[in-house]
Amino acid sequence: MLEFKIKLILSIISFIWLVDAYSWQAIKTMLQRKFSHHLKTWRIIYFAVPTLVSLLFLATFFIPTLETNMVYRTYVSSLIFVIYLSKFLLCIFLLADDTIRGIRWIYLKLKPKQLANTGDHTKSISRARFLSQAGTLTAGVPLVMLTKGIFKGAYDYRIHRVPLYLKNLPTAFEGLKLIQFSDIHTGSLFDKDSVHKGIQLAMNEKPDIIFFTGDFVNNHTDEAYPLMDHFAQLKAPMGVYSIFGNHDYGDYIAWASKEAKEQNLKDLVQVHKDMGWNLLRNEHVIVEKSGQKLGLLGVENWGDKGRFQKFGDIDKAKMGMQDVAVKLLLSHDPSHFDTVVSKKHKDIAATFSGHTHGFQFGIENSFIKWSPSQYIYPRWAGLYKEGEQQLYVNRGFGFLGYPGRVGILPEITVFERKRG
Repeated sequence: MLEFKIKLILSIISFIWLVDAYSWQAIKTMLQRKFSHHLKTWRIIYFAVPTLVSLLFLATFFIPTLETNMVYRTYVSSLIFVIYLSKFLLCIFLLADDTIRGIRWIYLKLKPKQLANTGDHTKSISRARFLSQAGTLTAGVPLVMLTKGIFKGAYDYRIHRVPLYLKNLPTAFEGLKLIQFSDIHTGSLFDKDSVHKGIQLAMNEKPDIIFFTGDFVNNHTDEAYPLMDHFAQLKAPMGVYSIFGNHDYGDYIAWASKEAKEQNLKDLVQVHKDMGWNLLRNEHVIVEKSGQKLGLLGVENWGDKGRFQKFGDIDKAKMGMQDVAVKLLLSHDPSHFDTVVSKKHKDIAATFSGHTHGFQFGIENSFIKWSPSQYIYPRWAGLYKEGEQQLYVNRGFGFLGYPGRVGILPEITVFERKRG
């Protein structure tokens, strides 16, 4: 294991220096016109980055605690990824230029007189400069966008107002205001002040009831403790109802023992209880107002993609449920709706999900709604209708992996339920 780790670190460092040495050719081409006398200084500045990155990778070998440090893993690794993704794109342009040069060199060797008469020398120089500049500009786009997504997009909470029309909704619930949170991922959230502002945005709406549709942590219940007091401020007259998402079970990390993993989940159950949230695990509650009733069901995670857990059991959640005019379901993964809910449980009027994060990257405006997420989940963000049933997929409050958002911003959903 140790030998593998050493080889991995050395391979990464070698790749970094190869990319930097190659991409420097384009940077040098752009600088030499105006800064030819200072190229040495610029070279030192440029190669200071791979030197620092190499030292950071070596530090993870000599200081093992850095591997488990969430701030280090989330932000440092993401910034390194953003920088070298940009440089890799630049290398693609350089490779194209070198390929053209190689073909021209071979042609020159085979037919030197013919090529000499074409007068193509100045054009090739111009082309080389153009490709270097185009490559640098292209590489700058993801660098700027993804960096901005970290420092601005990650906590740029947006309220989505959605009218939710429900057939047979009891008159007592007309105009009821419901707020949905999803995918908080407390283990990734380090800016407590911004989180607090997001919570206040929701509470300023004065909701009657609040839903949380899973993934409160990344892996460990310990991640939740620093933010418990903040999320405990989410209150509503008819209660806060929550479920587990795929990350809440701790299935994506190694545990010292089976008992340790089980205790972690028990601790997370207690966290929901201590915050005053009603955790629904394949069960239901009946909400009453003025003698009229509304049915709420919450299930464990059930995902149809990959190897996600299939713990959700709607039949079990319905057991002993009174006959109510409208049933609402909390289920973390939207694929549950497509595969099970819409086919076998036609009596569920609306399903509330999250999980996709909208890939934390995409384009959303009045004309375009696109994200790579749509190639995995056809229903990946917003409101969808299937016959008389509805599904809402929340874009998520937090983030995972890449510590930011580009285009698909963190969401707080405000529903005003209406009859119709």
